[in-house]
Amino acid sequence: MKLQLLSDLHLETETFDPLPAPGADLLVLAGDIDATWAGYERFADWPVPVLVVAGNHEFDGREWHEAWPAFRRRCDALGLRLLEREACVVTAADGQRVRFLGTVRWSDFDVLGPARHERALRAAAYFQREMAATIDGAPFDAQQVRQQAQACRAWLEQALHEPAAGAWDATVAVTHFAPSLRSADPRFGPQPSTASFCNADDDLIPLADLWLHGHLHCRHDYTVQRPGGGHTRIVSQARGLADKGEAHGHEPVRLITVPSGD
Repeated sequence: MKLQLLSDLHLETETFDPLPAPGADLLVLAGDIDATWAGYERFADWPVPVLVVAGNHEFDGREWHEAWPAFRRRCDALGLRLLEREACVVTAADGQRVRFLGTVRWSDFDVLGPARHERALRAAAYFQREMAATIDGAPFDAQQVRQQAQACRAWLEQALHEPAAGAWDATVAVTHFAPSLRSADPRFGPQPSTASFCNADDDLIPLADLWLHGHLHCRHDYTVQRPGGGHTRIVSQARGLADKGEAHGHEPVRLITVPSGD
């Protein structure tokens, strides 16, 4: 199976015209496509199936509990498949059955270790104020984000440990937030705010065949060795903001091949 991956288009402010990638079997939208949700209309009637994982900015200025069902209805109306702590199996034209595991996987702020955890939480306060979301009548602050992150992590860990038992040939994890410090933006390095972008899911990475993410406005394509042999590929194809030079080098129609699995 060949995938097209797009994320961090920020169509609420950016000028960008997404086009289908020739030869793709499926399009994955890995979050922060449009904070207003209007830009998702561009993916209606896409020539191949479209899977969606929400990003943090899909919740800007919204009430968290109300946003989820509303966003799901929006995706359903456009013919897009939203995944949040959900799995689906897609069969490619060549017969390969690929299981996709999708979740925002919010930041738990643990990636820099216990000694820097409190500093990471304080740094996160800025991003949550900018997001201006609420939950249960209170700000969707760093502690609330952490609670959701832990729930995402628990679901993803359980799903990745499920045996295929012949039901699928490969597993692709799709998260908005990055699963490793290896995906940190090289412009900034591992400062406290990095914990708002990357999680310490390195122990989970070898359980997937391919891991797709967004959130950081830079591109990544690297592999992690598995203890029993083989490797997992981690890919981010985020576009970012053109006026900051982040879109330079973006390859929106680049294809990513799903490995055969073990």
